[in-house]
Amino acid sequence: QVQLQESGPGLVKPSQTLSLTCSVSGDSITHLYYYWMWIRQPPSRGQEWIGAIGTSGKTYYSPALKNRTSISRDTSKNQFTLQLTAVTPEDTAVYFCARTPVITEPPDYRGPGIQVTVSP
Repeated sequence: QVQLQESGPGLVKPSQTLSLTCSVSGDSITHLYYYWMWIRQPPSRGQEWIGAIGTSGKTYYSPALKNRTSISRDTSKNQFTLQLTAVTPEDTAVYFCARTPVITEPPDYRGPGIQVTVSP
């Protein structure tokens, strides 16, 4: 069974960089035909797709966030990471990492999520 687990700080100050790591077990992030992605659920707003990394390492970003987003991976640790720069309180959300076979469709596996609050 595929399991994903997010980790990182729960509190980030405005203007700083939010960094999260997703640790994957039960599958390899280099497994063909899957995308590994980040999504978030802000309070009182709908779910938002942040971006993804494919098995070749190619990255895909939301147009709304691409200027502040970087997704990378460490294949030796079977982890992928999210960096979101210049955060504001609007970036406060529960952040999820997930796997999907089709980048435009909902994930088939998702981590439990991590609450990240942007506050002074």
